[in-house]
Amino acid sequence: MQKIQLGKTDLKISPIVFGAWAIGGWAWGGNDDKEALEAIKRSFDMGVTSIDTAPIYGYGHSESLVGKAVKELGRDNVEILTKFGINWKTTRGEYYFEAKNENESYKVYAYAGREGIIQEVEDSLKRLGTDYIDLYQIHRPDATTPIEETMGVLKELQQQGKIRAIGMSNHKVEMMKRAGKVIELASTQSPYSMVYRKIEKDIIPFCLEQNVGILGYSPLQRGLLTGKITSDYEFSGDDHRADNKFFKEPNRSRTNDFLQKIQPIADGHGVTLAQLVINWTVQRPGITAALVGARNAKQAEENAKSLSFDLKKEEMDFINAELGKVVIDHSV
Repeated sequence: MQKIQLGKTDLKISPIVFGAWAIGGWAWGGNDDKEALEAIKRSFDMGVTSIDTAPIYGYGHSESLVGKAVKELGRDNVEILTKFGINWKTTRGEYYFEAKNENESYKVYAYAGREGIIQEVEDSLKRLGTDYIDLYQIHRPDATTPIEETMGVLKELQQQGKIRAIGMSNHKVEMMKRAGKVIELASTQSPYSMVYRKIEKDIIPFCLEQNVGILGYSPLQRGLLTGKITSDYEFSGDDHRADNKFFKEPNRSRTNDFLQKIQPIADGHGVTLAQLVINWTVQRPGITAALVGARNAKQAEENAKSLSFDLKKEEMDFINAELGKVVIDHSV
């Protein structure tokens, strides 16, 4: 799998990035650590060398698992992408939400001030078992801290060698412009899928113009675009998708109808719908890489094979034409 340069930096990542949210367990109905580690290793064997995680994914558990995997794979062979700014160890910043993890309850804050960043980077380095992070990203906006202050701290961490490149996640273009006046912005991370293409209006044009990388997360719309979420599919435990609008009717049925129309293209290439969707995503203008999660080795292998075939122009045109007919009801 050919690596791709991230923005104007010297950091190169794989076009498919292992998304490590689900392996943290929290908000995904639990997780099996042994299978999670096997998933990361199998991804690596298939050429997926970049791993994206965050402290909030399982309240440190995802980062710890990534650290265990990286120790076996070799630090120099892997690109670690993690985040900061969603903090359950402080009451500073902007209150975000309250959540439970097993028998514990957490009040979570969006905080990107100096104190929080310094604490978080050290905690992440320890959990990840490394002395540097390849891409350090602010996870979401903190209305209580000027973005210039946040970026100033990151610039210091970069000069200290604790982080190689600086990224943003879930931020608007205006904030990206302000950040870019303080640091060299390597990338932004945004939700992007066939049925959620909001960033095509402003973020993608801006990033193409400024040579900023785009990491598209949830390209499978959290599993909806795999074709496996049938009308009678039921979510278990604390799976957050149960209340997500994309999984409610009529959106679930409309999406599945679309998937049935493009199924013949997947069949023609001998691939799954998920592999077809990921391939389409990576080929979209401006998208540097797609973040895709996996809970076991089989899923990881299937994800990695998504770039093993080429879509013809007429196939892309057909997909886009049918996609244009899909109407997502955002009011449900």
